[in-house]
Amino acid sequence: MLAVIRAFAKSWVAAVLIGLLIISFAVFGVSDVFSTRASQDVVKAGGRAITPAEFRTEWDRAKQNIEQQSGQQISNEVAVENRLDVRVLEMLADRESMAALIDKIGLRPADALVTREIQQIPNFFDPISGRFDKRLYEETLGRANLTPARFERSVRDDIAQSHLASGLVDGLRPPRAFGALAVVFAQESREVSVFSVGPGSVEVPARPTDAQLNDFMKANSERLMRPEFRVLSVVRFSSAMVAGQVKVSEADIRKQFDFRKDALNRPETRSLVQIAAKDAALARGLAERLGKGEAPQAVARSAGVEPVLYADKPRTAVVDSKVGEAAFAMANGEVRVVQGDLGLAVVKVTGVTPGRVVTLDEVRPMLEAEARKTAAAEKVYEISQAYDDAHAGGANLDEAAAKAGVPVTTLGPVAEQGFDQTGQPIAGLSARLVQTAFRLPEGGESQIEEEGQGESFVVRVDKIIPRSLPPLAEVRQPLTQAWMSQEMTKRLRAKADALAGRVRKGEDITAVAASIGTRPEKIPGLTRQGAGQGGPLSQEGFAQAFSAGSGGVFVAPAPGAFALMVGKVDRISPPAVAENARAVEQVRPQLGMTLFNEIGAQMPRYARSVLKVRTDPELARQTLGVEAPKPGAAKDGEAKGGKEAAGK
Repeated sequence: MLAVIRAFAKSWVAAVLIGLLIISFAVFGVSDVFSTRASQDVVKAGGRAITPAEFRTEWDRAKQNIEQQSGQQISNEVAVENRLDVRVLEMLADRESMAALIDKIGLRPADALVTREIQQIPNFFDPISGRFDKRLYEETLGRANLTPARFERSVRDDIAQSHLASGLVDGLRPPRAFGALAVVFAQESREVSVFSVGPGSVEVPARPTDAQLNDFMKANSERLMRPEFRVLSVVRFSSAMVAGQVKVSEADIRKQFDFRKDALNRPETRSLVQIAAKDAALARGLAERLGKGEAPQAVARSAGVEPVLYADKPRTAVVDSKVGEAAFAMANGEVRVVQGDLGLAVVKVTGVTPGRVVTLDEVRPMLEAEARKTAAAEKVYEISQAYDDAHAGGANLDEAAAKAGVPVTTLGPVAEQGFDQTGQPIAGLSARLVQTAFRLPEGGESQIEEEGQGESFVVRVDKIIPRSLPPLAEVRQPLTQAWMSQEMTKRLRAKADALAGRVRKGEDITAVAASIGTRPEKIPGLTRQGAGQGGPLSQEGFAQAFSAGSGGVFVAPAPGAFALMVGKVDRISPPAVAENARAVEQVRPQLGMTLFNEIGAQMPRYARSVLKVRTDPELARQTLGVEAPKPGAAKDGEAKGGKEAAGK
């Protein structure tokens, strides 16, 4: 056998095969030849998987939601820089792992239950029969990039999770001891003594020197830093700029009228009732009852159907064309049996609104305005094309604008948020223009950018003013006030801490308060249930009063004043649980829901651990046609405004 192999290795066939193998190494690399992807699934959870196509559908839905919320389009690259792919991948992994775990424990809704649930969704009802329509069902899913199998799996998962949640909620009863602890915690009352340490208790600091202000400015540089500003040159192409140059002839208006008069005329409309009938005998009976004035709903339901009602509709709105033709030939109040394309129908006309033919004079102002708008749009297009041709030929923004006959406007300095160096908004700026300008380097010129409604622009960045601290002279007054306030706060804190230290060492709180010319206030009956209802303690003071033990001392901000409070817990009084048996029982359902929510929050993590769920971020990004973001890319995206859209 070995001899045969050696002989083959010396043959011309083996030489060709080895040559092809060497070429494949050179072209594709050794790793690509010997390695293959273990799985073609983006998410794998037990017996469930998410394919690249399914991931793309979920991605598109998530990105579309963000775009609707932010009011702007975002690219796949920006979304990936801000980790939208990771969030979608994690959401799918959680969802599939939960569904797989529920299936593993044996909770599987029956097919009939899934079918019944789907057939109750109104979007899948035929508008004429009012019943579930399988064709409409499949078409609706197709428009949403869903297959019936995927949608039914989703409905099955929802039902299973609902059943699991119902079982947990019904069976989750926390012990009475938990309820007793909650009541003790909520109804425990405390008595505290507090006194205020205000600015009059400390020496006012001297005004700061320039050196101190400069140090203070450096320490708070991020808060004081001015944003980057840019000076822009802008060329606009809009209908408003050519409005005076546009002329509309009478021939143009009449041409528009002749083209649109059928749409401008108001057709005759009718209100009518249509009831489907299985046979002629039933139809005659239904028609007789409608003719006597019986309610259409009652008549239709006696035949096991729902009436189709048309309210003030033209003939083209009637689905069955033969029914529409007959109905518009009937008198008001007339009832007739009609053989339509869709079967026998009993029709009653309940209202007639005559049509109306408009004249040219009636619609002249509208047609003239539309003709002017169309002519202006064509003129703007000619101007923008002239600019584009000149720019493509090597002309810069100013030269191309001059050849096209449009002005160049200088704007700025402007920040990325659209305001000037005084913080005021700059007129004539749109979000699209600013975003385009801040993507360009200094000296860079954009292409013609569309803004919608026939408006477009070109922008050039003439100058970039980097982020910088303001000169001290410009911010001296507010900076001095901030420095003085900070120094006063430090002195108040030091004074309050010293006074609190005396109380902690055993000195009477009344004597300590008297040393700064004040006296303590007794606050009885504090409970956690009263938190947030105002009173002599701030929120932080309230929290510290309930964090300290009996005899504990605390320092906290005073409510509504530039001062601190020193407090001491004088007494802690627990409630009598035996006298609060009803409260204990009342709180148990709330505790049950709290436990349920905590369990629900942890279940996806548990499911992923048990099922050893695998995700493939690289395959997910390949599906989107983007590469993995470089380190720091998300931060750059923030600077460019990407995170405002993609990070929501």
